[in-house]
Amino acid sequence: MTRQEGPSRPAAPARSPRQAGPSRPGGPARPHVTELRLSAFKSHRGTVLPIGPVTLFAGPSGSGKTSALEAYEALAGLAAGTALGRLFPDPVGCVPEGAAPDAQGRRGFRIGCTADGPAGTVRLDLAVQAEPHFRVAGERLTDGEGRTLLTTALRDPRRRVVHAEWHTAGAAGVTRAPLPDDRLATALLPLRVAGKTDGQRRVLAAAEQMVLALRSVFACDPQPRRMRRPVPPGDGRLRHGCDNLAAVLHRTRADCRHRHALLAAAARAGCAGPVRGLDVERLPDGTVRAVLERGGAAGGTPLERLGDGELRYLALALVLLTGPGVLAVDQAAEVPGAMQSLTVLADGFDRGLDARQAGELTALAARISADRHIRLVGTVGGTGAGAGRTCPGATVVDLGP
Repeated sequence: MTRQEGPSRPAAPARSPRQAGPSRPGGPARPHVTELRLSAFKSHRGTVLPIGPVTLFAGPSGSGKTSALEAYEALAGLAAGTALGRLFPDPVGCVPEGAAPDAQGRRGFRIGCTADGPAGTVRLDLAVQAEPHFRVAGERLTDGEGRTLLTTALRDPRRRVVHAEWHTAGAAGVTRAPLPDDRLATALLPLRVAGKTDGQRRVLAAAEQMVLALRSVFACDPQPRRMRRPVPPGDGRLRHGCDNLAAVLHRTRADCRHRHALLAAAARAGCAGPVRGLDVERLPDGTVRAVLERGGAAGGTPLERLGDGELRYLALALVLLTGPGVLAVDQAAEVPGAMQSLTVLADGFDRGLDARQAGELTALAARISADRHIRLVGTVGGTGAGAGRTCPGATVVDLGP
């Protein structure tokens, strides 16, 4: 069971998919995920999670916070064209415990999501067979009026394909074709549908919206022990573990002065002692290291001397402030930037942070998400949940009994 909480008010009921809409009326409707469904996945059965601009999953250990992010990240990977096997290295472990096989010995799991945008509300539901053969068992794409736009099913277990049908209108009504059983059919439709009829254009718009809403995901897990090492300047694109933090700061200081100033302000708000700013030193071997300028200390404090909490705080602030131009994320190059948004997935968003740092970081996420270019979905403990409940613009979703 989930319980959704907002800042300083009773929990609001999760909106149905047809009620969901753009996060801010009047602006460009960028495709974005509004709901994550874990119908049967690991510890989840029938779980429906609302997704807002800043969403924090809270709950006791074992409540399924991390597995919810894993399902979201897997859907994003499928939308980007990644094969099923690379996204679920342990498919049997994704089957709910105690799930009995059917008469043919098959067991599996089911996940899905809802995306809103210019095409309205679009729902994607995916069934995956984990045993005896790992493959997609079925997929359904529907619109906000409940019309089925795409459906796939296994017809011949001996063949490594699914039977796909998509709505095209016209005389035929539907188009049928075999598709690979280890890929997301929705992501393949833009390569298959010509868009010549109204029906084809409807299917194409829905599929492209779902793919665009899912694919621009940056899963972030800063690793302090790796962030302390000097690094080559490199291309300045922040990796998922943030181990090249110094190289990115070297780039932002020179090329993104406004963002660098915002990051320095975040450092002053969340790091101990008087902080003047952030700098980068080039070492004799050509590598660079980041420095926190504190008080009157000559040369400042190298970041390798900071505690884990301060390093994670700075890395997450950098992720929220830089955006897709600096993060190592696969943006859809064929789509105008005004129609794209980036979703940061952060497991353990408040890990190692004190209450002040968690509050500052959550408030920063809420401010950044206000323009709908960046969204945040994270898991938190008690410290982060407390910060989320008092932060306007953030939503805490409690998982548990």
